[in-house]
Amino acid sequence: MSEGNGGSPVGTGGWSPPSTAPTRPAALPGGARAGRGDGFHAMWSQLLPIGRDAGSGGYRRFAWTRADSDCRAWFEEQARSRRLACEVDRNGNQWAWLGDPARGNAVVTGSHLDSVPDGGAFDGPLGVVSAFAALDELRRRGVPLTRPLGIVNFGDEEGARFGLACVGSRLTAGVLTAGQARRLTDADGVTLPRAMEAAGYDPDAIGADPGRLDRIGAFVELHVEQGRALDLSGDRIGIASAIWPHGRWRFDFRGEANHAGTTRLADRRDPMLPYAETVLAARIEAEPAGAVATFGKIAVEPNGVNAIPSLVRGWLDSRAADQERLDAVVAGVEQAARARAAAHGVHLDVERESFTPVVEFDHALRDELAGILGSETGIEVPVLGTGAGHDAGILSGRVPTAMLFVRNPTGVSHSPAEYATEDDCVAGVLALADVLEGLSRT
Repeated sequence: MSEGNGGSPVGTGGWSPPSTAPTRPAALPGGARAGRGDGFHAMWSQLLPIGRDAGSGGYRRFAWTRADSDCRAWFEEQARSRRLACEVDRNGNQWAWLGDPARGNAVVTGSHLDSVPDGGAFDGPLGVVSAFAALDELRRRGVPLTRPLGIVNFGDEEGARFGLACVGSRLTAGVLTAGQARRLTDADGVTLPRAMEAAGYDPDAIGADPGRLDRIGAFVELHVEQGRALDLSGDRIGIASAIWPHGRWRFDFRGEANHAGTTRLADRRDPMLPYAETVLAARIEAEPAGAVATFGKIAVEPNGVNAIPSLVRGWLDSRAADQERLDAVVAGVEQAARARAAAHGVHLDVERESFTPVVEFDHALRDELAGILGSETGIEVPVLGTGAGHDAGILSGRVPTAMLFVRNPTGVSHSPAEYATEDDCVAGVLALADVLEGLSRT
């Protein structure tokens, strides 16, 4: 595989890091095990072109679209070629099974294949490709699996189309009700049920699936790190400790539409001004708290170059290491927004659209992973928190879950520049295989 500018994989030749990525040694822990990346290469090359935008170099794999369908076909092909039983659950999540899941206490791994708008190649797909590659490694080792093994592709993890993350896993875990899901719409007014039906799925079946989750004894999700903690520590692989509490808030600034060329500045009720000041306030509130707060999406009405807006709608994403700090940051942003809106004669509505409390991954499973990897490599694997949400976090309330992170040398994510070196990806496959092998003995 080759990388173009910014680290986006664009071909099927040699794998070259982007110019901003530091060079890494080729050696992998385990000596001869380092050459076992052929299967990973083949799968990665097949998946790379799907949903890739030629202009941005990023991916647009949105739920229930043609790109999503092509990704699902790829998943089914990988499962069938490995003689795995493949099924789609009531919420559109794909499952591939080695052994009978009805036996219970199954070990499941996987992630998602959808993307944010113009996202990178690694966020999600790395976990799915690595899952199939890890199974290949276990077969190569001749490991007898004593527990059913599942590989999953959760649907609509990123929430790019319908505005809510982790829809597939939320529905399955009962965190999102069927009624709530049926009211989700995309930017064109298409509802989730209509989109599912158009893609050939039954929207009437969606809802909690406790029987399926009862079969799972452990879920381990491998993911590219969305940050630079591992790069700064010099480690290839990490284990997640917790997911920071995080949420999304919608700020609606309502002013008065008017002519941009004839309306005196003193006569304006321009909602863009308090919105802009609120964006700056988010940074001011987050920095001393060690948190993050981002306005990354905006909608403007009437959205004309020569018109003062009547409405500026902005979405705040905020995350912090604990609930107290997150609440303080969001409260500070809202207080600043209300003060600036009042100063400009603008009305403000704030609505929390989604929220996920802190997720502490199962301590026993986390420690078991650390023990397995330590015994196999002789290396102490670091444990780190993350500000990014994942399907593993959604499932953690119902199933023992854990996460493995693969080093990201630039720390960039949700961008075409998202990147991981070939050696680190293969190291992730081998680490996941070690974990699956170790868990199969318990």
